[in-house]
Amino acid sequence: MIAVLDYGIGNLRSAQKALLHLGAEVRMATNSREADGASGVVLPGVGAFGASMDALRTSGLDRVVLEVIARDVPFLGICVGYQMLFGASEESVGTRGLDIFSGSVSRLRGSVRLPQMQWNTVRRTEVVSRMLGDSREDEWMYFVHSYVPVPEGEATQSIVGTTNYGEDIAVALERENIWGVQFHPEKSGHAGLDLLGRFVAHCRHVKHSLVLA
Repeated sequence: MIAVLDYGIGNLRSAQKALLHLGAEVRMATNSREADGASGVVLPGVGAFGASMDALRTSGLDRVVLEVIARDVPFLGICVGYQMLFGASEESVGTRGLDIFSGSVSRLRGSVRLPQMQWNTVRRTEVVSRMLGDSREDEWMYFVHSYVPVPEGEATQSIVGTTNYGEDIAVALERENIWGVQFHPEKSGHAGLDLLGRFVAHCRHVKHSLVLA
């Protein structure tokens, strides 16, 4: 069972529908009890960093994310769900993120149009990635965002995918059981479904499931 964390922000059901299409058992979890026993957890996100973090904490699902990561349960953060893995964001000064990766979230630079609302290519780095698979070809993914994480320190070693929008930006990170993407795989056609399919397969093969006190 894969739990999609539903903390009351935006339309989170497109991720659920994509996972169901791939044959996964999916549960929308609005509290920790509903996430109990999950073999994988997905944190989607749309909207502002601060409002999303506030809603995640109010629901208590922030503790689920931290427990998932501590117990090596597969985790996927999408869009703002990826941004919340960092400690802070220029979009919402004073709001603390989950601080899983070192770095912070910054507004896209340069003279580019904001938000980036388009298809763009994701280029693989030299880091081996279960999330992006074995192919070395660039993949077209769909983006909707004005802010992007800027990894620092050891987090830079977890960058598995970048894209260029005014400058090269880190749009896919992977460290052990943690996957994070700035793009929307659930809206990215075959390439996005392939990525989600690899996540489903990863959940089926790991030995850990979420057990909450």
